[in-house]
Amino acid sequence: MSGAVRVGLTGGVASGKSTVSAILAELGAVVIDADLLAREVVGPGTEGLAAVVEEFGPDVLAPDGGLDRPRLGALVFADPGRRRALEAIIHPRVRERAAEIEAAAPADAVVVHDIPLLAETGQAASFDAVVVVDVPIEVQVDRMVRIRGMSEADARARIAAQADRDTRLAVATYVVENTGSLDGLRARVEEVYRTIESSTT
Repeated sequence: MSGAVRVGLTGGVASGKSTVSAILAELGAVVIDADLLAREVVGPGTEGLAAVVEEFGPDVLAPDGGLDRPRLGALVFADPGRRRALEAIIHPRVRERAAEIEAAAPADAVVVHDIPLLAETGQAASFDAVVVVDVPIEVQVDRMVRIRGMSEADARARIAAQADRDTRLAVATYVVENTGSLDGLRARVEEVYRTIESSTT
């Protein structure tokens, strides 16, 4: 294969996907973070923010004119219809911005799209490879309670709102299991990256 390799990176909440993403960036990958872009496309003064206000009303604005994320989150988290309305605003803009970044990447780059909801949004087939960061549900719950200060019920609800492990693993080209040490994680990520990188030559 010649040219850039497009890689999808995903994993459940508290799986360590952000850590894997950072390691891949250190190794030389061009990382496109969907969460960061989702914030960027509805930043102050953007057309995306105007569309959110038009859909959800001015109450979702913070005093500084930016998005009041907790308020908006409370509106959409419990209502699938409202969540779909928000996604219809954000997702196309994120994909457009991601395409711009990818177009500017070197021709032989490994371009990693960090997408939390990759399995849920049916995007796996659009990548040359998919890397799934995997941990057991109980590990996710423990990390969210211990590190993020969430209640166990909230942690389990957040996990239940995402695809289950089997759904994610079904789209994986490479699985990065993240229940061991950081050194072990880094070694596995390097192994996966070298394998992907060799496919660009």
